[in-house]
Amino acid sequence: MSSNQIMLTDATHQEIKRLCALGDELALSGQHEDAVAEYNKAWMLVPDPKNEWETSTWILAAIADSCFFLGKKKSARQALEYAMICPSGLGNPFLHLRLGQILFDQGEVDLAADELMRAYMGAGEKIFENDDPKYLIFLRSRAYI
Repeated sequence: MSSNQIMLTDATHQEIKRLCALGDELALSGQHEDAVAEYNKAWMLVPDPKNEWETSTWILAAIADSCFFLGKKKSARQALEYAMICPSGLGNPFLHLRLGQILFDQGEVDLAADELMRAYMGAGEKIFENDDPKYLIFLRSRAYI
């Protein structure tokens, strides 16, 4: 963080956490549209430049996850690609998993294999267990795992 960057106040941080917790509850109950709305409210509270805040990484991950389940793959991909340039984004197994899944679903299989392998290398086979098995089957067709 640069010395001239605005600090995130405790009040703002608490409000971001509250909005994200509400979004998480909505997402868990399958209300992904409403979840995205809450995550977007949290996103708007992150100061610029947004890509310098770790908070941005987890907000974008949540937005991408709900968009993924809504079938809004373009929005999910945009959120994931931006999350990758935020703190702790690159190398995050979950972000690589979702991006790999989206790339696979969009027919970009070479890029998908790379992202899915990053997810596998970061978290093992376990990261695939709650999703459609087609992604792990695809990865196994591309790599010896």
